[in-house]
Amino acid sequence: MARNPQESAALAAGVRAHSARCGAPAKTGDAVGGLLNATLGNLTELVIALTALGAGQYMLVKASIAGAIVTNTLFMLGASLLLGGMRYHTQDFNAASARLQAGQLFLATIALLVPSLASGTGEAPGQAFLQQLSVCLAIVLIVTYALGLVFSLKTHREFFGSVRHGDVKGEEDGEPWPLRLAICILGAVTVLVGLVSEIFVASVQEAAVAMGMTDTFVGFVVVALVGAAAEMTAAFSGARKNRLDLSVGIALGSATQIALFVAPVLVLASYFLGPAPMTLQFWPGAVAMMFLATLTVSLVCNGGRSAWFLGVLVIAVYLTFATTLYLLPPIL
Repeated sequence: MARNPQESAALAAGVRAHSARCGAPAKTGDAVGGLLNATLGNLTELVIALTALGAGQYMLVKASIAGAIVTNTLFMLGASLLLGGMRYHTQDFNAASARLQAGQLFLATIALLVPSLASGTGEAPGQAFLQQLSVCLAIVLIVTYALGLVFSLKTHREFFGSVRHGDVKGEEDGEPWPLRLAICILGAVTVLVGLVSEIFVASVQEAAVAMGMTDTFVGFVVVALVGAAAEMTAAFSGARKNRLDLSVGIALGSATQIALFVAPVLVLASYFLGPAPMTLQFWPGAVAMMFLATLTVSLVCNGGRSAWFLGVLVIAVYLTFATTLYLLPPIL
């Protein structure tokens, strides 16, 4: 029985990961299954971010957004490539889908860069300008994300199917759960996460102070890893079964959804939940890391084929960022 918020969150992540693996891909295919895994997986991060938003912890919220994007694009994807490559000599996946999501991430990086550039000009804009700009950019990102779903799932879905594999090792997860049952369990677990999220945010802050860590590092690394635990379980399992489209779909789909949907929603929600409106102005280091993560993903996924050493390279980029933040947190 879970006795603290960390154990409860871990238990919830495990149950959610199992229900997502058994329900989504088996019923919908890897492409839509990856999107469903990412969507339901991001509910935890959204709930935690909303709780921190209500507490006025904007630094933690922004760090968790940037950290989730970088963690999903680099650590989750890199570990999936590494784990899959350790079992298969090479693995193929749909490069068109990866390029589309990388392009959407690039758009989000531009949208996050603009407020920082505006604040860095000779005449510093007022807070009201940044708030208005952030709301406009949030709407643009949400609309773009919605149109991207229409493009990939409806009008041009023939380009985003899964690559077929003739050699799949390992056993299946057993009889798949009914889709409705899986979704109901995922919803119930999300409610559980919501109940413990407030305690989790408070405990993370206390642990950060005790261990000498800043909110930036905690949000960028710790909260991002905890929030993505269930998605990582499903992505790693898919890679080990030579279903790399599922792994890539979860990793990049989750990062894209956070950048183009979750972050804008948090900006709009801050007008109702937060003590003050939150803007999309991130510190330059975070924008640079998100841009470099997007560039790394674009280079790695462009060919549609991977091997284990590509995973090592991607993880090395992530470790570079995490180590830098731990030793020298950015100055806001």
